[in-house]
Amino acid sequence: MATKKQNAFYAQSGGVTAVINASACGLIETARQHKDKIGKVYAGRNGIIGALTEDLIDTSKESKKDIAALKHTPSGAFGSCRHKLKSFADNQAEYERLIEVFKAHNIGYFFYNGGGDSMDTANKVSEVSQKMGFPITCIGIPKTVDNDLPITDNCPGFGSVAKYVAVSIREAGFDVASMSETSTKVFVMEVMGRHAGWIAAAGGLAAEKEGDAPHIILFPEVAFNKEKFLKKVNQCVKKFGYCAIVVSEGAAYKDGTFLADAGSVDAFGHKQLGGVAPVVAQMIKDELGYKYHWAVADYLQRAARHIASETDVEQAYAMGKAAVEFAVAGKNAVMPTIVRKKTKSYKWTIGEAKLSAVANVEKMMPKNYISSNGMHITQACRDYLLPLIKGESYPPFKNGLPQYVVLKNEPVKKLLKKKFKV
Repeated sequence: MATKKQNAFYAQSGGVTAVINASACGLIETARQHKDKIGKVYAGRNGIIGALTEDLIDTSKESKKDIAALKHTPSGAFGSCRHKLKSFADNQAEYERLIEVFKAHNIGYFFYNGGGDSMDTANKVSEVSQKMGFPITCIGIPKTVDNDLPITDNCPGFGSVAKYVAVSIREAGFDVASMSETSTKVFVMEVMGRHAGWIAAAGGLAAEKEGDAPHIILFPEVAFNKEKFLKKVNQCVKKFGYCAIVVSEGAAYKDGTFLADAGSVDAFGHKQLGGVAPVVAQMIKDELGYKYHWAVADYLQRAARHIASETDVEQAYAMGKAAVEFAVAGKNAVMPTIVRKKTKSYKWTIGEAKLSAVANVEKMMPKNYISSNGMHITQACRDYLLPLIKGESYPPFKNGLPQYVVLKNEPVKKLLKKKFKV
């Protein structure tokens, strides 16, 4: 357990969300209430890279008002990164550098806000710091738009993306329906989700009755069948006059080949995916001849704070707050989780999970959440998803635009002479 009055290090990792800064807000505000145990909160500029390069941000220089404004500001206020720590045996130098920086700045608490790879990093730092004689209290803070972390009922960041996708496909559906007689017959909307189809499933919430968009959803969990898909598209156009489709970027054939495999990999070693929407749209044009339009939600879906879910914002803040409370209570190598209560109306509370149980584990869509034809959601899925998109939490507006905070992000003076290249 960290000794009294040590400083804390907080960093954001991986793809950012509309509410990751709400977690930062919850953490910093709560840490300021525990001045007897936590000194300053230093943020890593660009995630864990900030620790490795001793590029720390002094959040104590930020006003109470600006920290509070993080709750309604999207993306990562301190910068994020995609950098996966290898095992200690494979990259001992990085761990030695982390401990060196933490020692120099009297850091005894490490809070890492991210997904499965980030939880793996936090867990490794916890284990290695013990072995290296400078134990760090490590707490993971869940964040991922993909909603694929295990144990927690859902992940902060997902509810707001889900709301954006459901709203967008509903509105686009109205547009296409109005023009379908003489113009566009097919609209394809691509959303994030490499292996898990949670975001694509959220689009299904827009279809409240037969004929509503989307008519088809393509999940990573269901092998793509070209003939079956094209037949369904044709049926929808004949019956409803148009066909609206939500497709996950990770849609793949039975052999595992992504429909949109770009042939390269990202910093985590994941396949780099190209646009699947134009691939699907062109397939429809070539085989059925229908005029189409397609869109890729891309960063828009995860940056859309103007239409964030109130549930998501509150849960993200609560995870940051709980992380500090866990740390000062002496807990280590754990992550706060969201626990759905078994009540008629939606209620939730905070639980916890070991980082070792969360690291590198992906939670896929359950089979009973996907319709029997593999192209839509079931009522069970709707019941799970709907509470997560409920409530509006608008940011303040001025001159018609949302007002977001940009922090000063004043650097902490470097104490180490040796530089480290990442």
